[in-house]
Amino acid sequence: MLNKIMGNKPKQEKIELKKISEFEWEIPKTGKMNVPGRVFASERLIKDLMKDNTLQQVKNVAMLPGIIGNSIACPDAHNGYGFPIGGVAAFDMDNGVISPGGVGYDIDCSVRLLSTNIPVSEFMKKRKEILHSIFRAVPSGVGRGSDFNINYEKLDRVLEGGAEWAVESGFGTKDDLLHLEDGGKLVPCNSSDVSKKAKSRGIGQLGTLGSGNHFLEIQKVDAIYDEKTAEKFGLNKDNICIMIHCGSRGLGHQVASDYIKLMEDEYGWPEQDRELVNAPINSELGKKYFSAMNCAANFAFANKQIITHRIRENLKHYFPGVEVKTVYEVCHNIAKIEEYNIDGKKKKLLVMRKGATRSFPNQPVIIPGSMGTASYVLVGTEKAMELSFGSTAHGAGRVESRTQARRELTGEGVRKQLEDKGIIVEAGSMKGLVEEAPEVYKDIDEVIRVSDKLGLAKAVVRVVPLAVMKG
Repeated sequence: MLNKIMGNKPKQEKIELKKISEFEWEIPKTGKMNVPGRVFASERLIKDLMKDNTLQQVKNVAMLPGIIGNSIACPDAHNGYGFPIGGVAAFDMDNGVISPGGVGYDIDCSVRLLSTNIPVSEFMKKRKEILHSIFRAVPSGVGRGSDFNINYEKLDRVLEGGAEWAVESGFGTKDDLLHLEDGGKLVPCNSSDVSKKAKSRGIGQLGTLGSGNHFLEIQKVDAIYDEKTAEKFGLNKDNICIMIHCGSRGLGHQVASDYIKLMEDEYGWPEQDRELVNAPINSELGKKYFSAMNCAANFAFANKQIITHRIRENLKHYFPGVEVKTVYEVCHNIAKIEEYNIDGKKKKLLVMRKGATRSFPNQPVIIPGSMGTASYVLVGTEKAMELSFGSTAHGAGRVESRTQARRELTGEGVRKQLEDKGIIVEAGSMKGLVEEAPEVYKDIDEVIRVSDKLGLAKAVVRVVPLAVMKG
C-alpha cells in the first residue's frame, strides 16, 4: 500500500558517467542494468543533465526486459515520464516490452515542414495580416475545439487511415503522402483498440494546433550548410517556409492513460520506476497498445494534413499563384518495428523514441528550436543507424519547468523580447507564451552541433522565425 501512496518514486542514485569521446558518455552496466547507458552530449549540455533525473531515467530504462544495445539519451535529453524526453531504446521482439512511458502522452507529437514559392520580401509586406488570418483559420489553445465536425464512424476511418484519409477526403494531394514518414499512416491500427473516452476527447479536435510547446511558425532560411540537399528539399533563402508542430491532442493523451492503467492492472509496476509500466511486445495487451498508439499517430497525421490544407487555402487569398509543398513530416513520441544489423545479422526490433526523431539515411530530419530561436533541417545518416538506432534529437529540450517560467517571466515581457528580434506572435494565452519562452530551453545551436559532429544527422539549413503562432 505504501508504494501506491508514494507513487513508487524511483530511487535517486549517484550515477557513474564515463566520457568515451568528445560527445559520447557512458553509464556503465551495473546492478540490474541489462545494457549500458549511452548519452550524446557536449560538456555544456551534460551539465544540464546533472540538474534533473535524466541520467537516472536512462539507467532505469536499461533495466527493462529485452533491451538491446544501449539505453540512449539524445543531445536534447531532459527529464520525462518514465523514459527521459530525448530517450531511445530498442527491444527484442521475442522477449522485449513496450511501454507507454517510452512513447509519451502526446503520441506522435511531430513536425511537418512546408516549402513555398512566396518571396520573403512579399510576405513581410502582409506579415501581420497573414498571421492573424491563419490564427483564425487554425484553432489553438488548451481544449480549443475545431469547426471540423465528424461522427464516430468517420473518426474510426481517421484512426485507421491517417493522412491518407484526409487526402482522400479532399484535404491535400497525393504528393503530400509521398513526403510523410510511412506515408502518414501507421499499421496495425484497429480503431476498436481505442477507448470511447479517448475518441470523445479527439472527435472535436481535428485541424487544431493545441497548446504547450505546439506551434505554427512562418520562417526564412538564414544559413545553408548543404546546398545540394537544400535544393533537393526545396529550401532556399528567397522564399518562406512553414513549420507545424502538434500531435494527437486529447485522444493520444487518453490512449496513454488508458493503457498505463491496463498494464498496471495486468503486470504491476517495475521495481525501478512505476512510470516504466509495460507489457510484453507479443502479449495481447502489448499488441492492443501498439495498435491504439498507431491509431493516435494516424489522428496526428490527419490533424496536420487538415492544418496544411487550411494554410494553403488561406495563403491563396494573398498569393493567388501560391505553391505550398510538403518537405517532410517526421514522428516524435512513437514506437516502430524496424530492422537493424545486430551481431552481423539482420534483426527486427521494436524501437521506442520518446521526444526523439528518426534519422534514416537521406531522410529529412526536422529539429525545431524554442519560440524565437532558430530551427534546423538536417538529413539522416548511416552513422545514426550504427550509433542510435537511426535516431537523433527532436528539439532544444527544456531546462526550466513551466511553473518556474511563470514565476520568472511575463507574457508582455516575452512578447516584447520577440518583437525586439523582429518576430511577431499570436498566442491563445499569455500563460502559454510565458511557458514556452526561449530562455526555458537549451541552446538549439549546441544541440545541433553535437548531432552534426557525431553524425547522428547532418545539418542542411538553419531557419529563423518571422511570425509565430502559439496555443
